[in-house]
Amino acid sequence: MTKNIKQLECDAVLFDLDGVLINSASCIVRHWKAWADLHRLDVDEIMKVAHGVRTVETMRLVAPHLDVEKEAQQFTAREVLDTAGVVAIEGSWQILQALPQDVWAIVTSGSVELAKARLVHANLPVPKILVTADDVKQGKPAPEPYLLGAKRLGIAMERCIVVEDAPVGIKAGRKAGMRVIGIGATHTREELLEQGADVVIDQLTDLEIKETVGGYRLVIRVK
Repeated sequence: MTKNIKQLECDAVLFDLDGVLINSASCIVRHWKAWADLHRLDVDEIMKVAHGVRTVETMRLVAPHLDVEKEAQQFTAREVLDTAGVVAIEGSWQILQALPQDVWAIVTSGSVELAKARLVHANLPVPKILVTADDVKQGKPAPEPYLLGAKRLGIAMERCIVVEDAPVGIKAGRKAGMRVIGIGATHTREELLEQGADVVIDQLTDLEIKETVGGYRLVIRVK
């Protein structure tokens, strides 16, 4: 943790999906490896840039010689049909159940079909507001996804808090003018702080989110 932050107040929480609410790491790596083998690419190099980034943008980085729009569509279609290894992260169900629908959203770099398939498989609720790769022209680390999430919730960006595990997601949240809580599950605490996280926790269960009264609707307590 940094800056001795124990409590944050806000009106809304915008969650990343993979690595924050669900663990889909084995599924993601499995599909990237199959795609890398097909095109004779190095999956380790792909994974260095893929975390938190839209599929099409990852492909542009690692295989600009391919028809990446077509490749990304086919890749996502295969992912939607494969939820093996996708599980809810401890504490995610409890946090989402405790929040009213109009104060939280999911902002993911995956497609809407993929996000819904993984949420349903993990027995987590599909939110009223779900921002996906299909909704934006520029994905994370651009601020567009989180700005759109705040807009759809009808809440000012400075009154929102982002919960992220990826450096590109933290960068997106900060560029959107939001405070960011980083989860040190997939990257080091130092990496997340370097990208501007206001506080870094070890796991989702380190957070307690409740409705409150006063200037803000929610209070987030860091255990």
